Amino acid sequence: MGRSFASSGRRSLLRGAAASFGAGILPGALRPALGASPLKPVAEEDALVAFGHTGPITDGGWTTAHDLGVQAVRKAFPKLKTVFVESIPYSADATRIFRQFVAEGAQLVISTSNYGDFIKDVADRAPDVGFLECDGHTVTGNLGWYYITHWYASYIIGIAAGLMTKTNQLGYVGTFPIPSVYASANATLLGAQSVNPACTMRAIAINAWFDPQAATQAASALVDSGCDFLCGITDEPAYLRVAEARGIKAAMWNLGMRQFGPKAYVSSVTLDFSRFYVEQVRARLNGSWRGAPHFLTLSDGVDRDAWGETVPPDIAARADAMRTRILAGYNPFRGPIRDNTGAIRVPEGTVLNDDAIYQWDWGVQGMTGLG
Repeated sequence: MGRSFASSGRRSLLRGAAASFGAGILPGALRPALGASPLKPVAEEDALVAFGHTGPITDGGWTTAHDLGVQAVRKAFPKLKTVFVESIPYSADATRIFRQFVAEGAQLVISTSNYGDFIKDVADRAPDVGFLECDGHTVTGNLGWYYITHWYASYIIGIAAGLMTKTNQLGYVGTFPIPSVYASANATLLGAQSVNPACTMRAIAINAWFDPQAATQAASALVDSGCDFLCGITDEPAYLRVAEARGIKAAMWNLGMRQFGPKAYVSSVTLDFSRFYVEQVRARLNGSWRGAPHFLTLSDGVDRDAWGETVPPDIAARADAMRTRILAGYNPFRGPIRDNTGAIRVPEGTVLNDDAIYQWDWGVQGMTGLG
């Protein structure tokens, strides 16, 4: 697993694990550990919770969202101690940092990105310490993972995009060709195509999560090619600034960013880890914590931001009608779904569950630039 991190970085996933994609069957590594006993309780005043971040907490995006969750933990449990390290590399240095957390006495270690074997090796050697890995894939007695089902919010925003575009060309500022990016881009395009079948999407991968210059260049190229609605999955608002300057629309990721382009801003996939982090720390303190997989769901960890000031009310209402359906249990990711070669990947009658979408590694029909 660790081999994928040097090239892709944060939120990278195992490729090729989606042979059971249509059925949505979890690979064994994703299933919860069976028969594991909860870790022993810890008094709040004796507790240390450590957070390992993939970026700086001031990035205004992914890591800032996680840091807001850390702040919620501090508020809920004022007697415990928290420590964190920013910008942990995807290398042996990550193993060293996680080992240091254990050496300092941490009872719970939370990595806000996927560190694969770098964190698993440490967890295997510290069975009395709980480990949580964001966008992870392995579950043992003391190692679990968590992730947000961001694809539903992206689908909802995609409906607005499909109704607002005039050129029927959406632009996507991507990072790496990995499943979390495919899920984001595909969901947005499928949402747009559900109301405007003529929509296509051009994607550019900038090979970074935080590179404002590269994101600006990609966004400008997409607009020059005819895209009049930008979206993406970067950790800062560069492409929103481009949209504002060029008089088009944009949807963002991680947090609400309307202040960087109020006329262009449509919405954002917003993340909130506060409740989840507080629940996990509480479980670790009271002795009920064990390694397990967790999806944070729509309206309970991830959602769309309030609509931008230039989004017509009727368009917002149509998009929100789908949000209401999803909250009631409807899943819009249902076949037939073709890939960008025209081949049917999801047959009619098949619905992609979260486990399957979590492993998406191909672009849907109408997508170019992500493979």
